[in-house]
Amino acid sequence: MLPPAAAPQHVVDKIANIEAALDDVVNHGSDDELFIASYLQGHFAVESRQVEMQDDATMDTLNERVLASLESAFANNELDEGDAVLVSAMWQRLMSAT
Repeated sequence: MLPPAAAPQHVVDKIANIEAALDDVVNHGSDDELFIASYLQGHFAVESRQVEMQDDATMDTLNERVLASLESAFANNELDEGDAVLVSAMWQRLMSAT
């Protein structure tokens, strides 16, 4: 069992909203959206859990961590350039919706 989150409740709630939005894409999106959301979900899951453990966590911290994780992956050529653009765009949409 995971330890409880230490982050402020509003951050935990926003993280839950992003997770639900990603799950919704996985459940209802097109094949392309499914691929993009699933890829982003992996980075988001790792980084959001780390942020949730910080009592001074902010959404800016989460955004910085996810962007750094994605940039590192893109630099390692994990995705082609077109897919990387789509992943980044989906992340921006999710962040702007919180």
